[in-house]
Amino acid sequence: MTVTTTTSGAPITIAGLTKSFPSEAGAVTALAGLDLEVAAGEFIAIVGASGCGKSTLLRMLAGFEPPSSGVLEVGGRAVKAPGPDRGVVFQDYGLFPWLTVLENVAYGPRQNGTPRAEATARAQRFIELVGLTRVSRRFPSQLSGGMQQRVAIARVLCNEPAVMLMDEPFGALDALTRGAMQRELERIHHEMGTTTLFVTHSVEEAVYLADRVVVMAGGISHGTPGYVKSVVPIELDRPRDVNSGPFNDYRRRLSALIEHEDDGGGVGG
Repeated sequence: MTVTTTTSGAPITIAGLTKSFPSEAGAVTALAGLDLEVAAGEFIAIVGASGCGKSTLLRMLAGFEPPSSGVLEVGGRAVKAPGPDRGVVFQDYGLFPWLTVLENVAYGPRQNGTPRAEATARAQRFIELVGLTRVSRRFPSQLSGGMQQRVAIARVLCNEPAVMLMDEPFGALDALTRGAMQRELERIHHEMGTTTLFVTHSVEEAVYLADRVVVMAGGISHGTPGYVKSVVPIELDRPRDVNSGPFNDYRRRLSALIEHEDDGGGVGG
């Protein structure tokens, strides 16, 4: 059955973005000079070595951390705090264990003042979208890890955000479940059109899911602020074959960019 939704994506503008944190030795700059334009409905994967600032960037987009300087806009409006236009999915599912699947998914709309019947109907729509209608009355402890992550995604989508921010959401899943969730997310993104930024350590996952892959480099452990090293468009038809030659060409290219951080900065193809 096709699930009708009203979500559509919003563009993202990042220009000259810098983030510094205080420390006993003085301010530490985690990110500097980030520039990135994301089109409405685009799926962007962000990869890079640990400590390069991937999660910091996502936290700023979510409104959890303020920028130190630069432009950070969603839908043409400056990001100053968390808002309903942006939903966040973490590796930790963050579900309420005392609520059923249906109650977890309906929680956001209910908190925003949506009448119970309307919130329940909306939640049922998104539970159907992620294929969990048959377990909607169960509690999180009764679900597998993959199912719990589907609930987390449905809960975010039930708020109908224009942007979905995902920080290693499948990192704790086994290989088979992770592959299934990647295919599920690809389908959901196609149906919803939500602008998505997806942080991952898996190059294969990035190539499979993304319209473009942003490679970040630097970071405190390298003695430099994190920066955007390259932006690589993934020009492959969907669904993508992870065993094909062109797919593995992209995987090798991106892996080389991550492994050789001294090759220089800038945005390239």
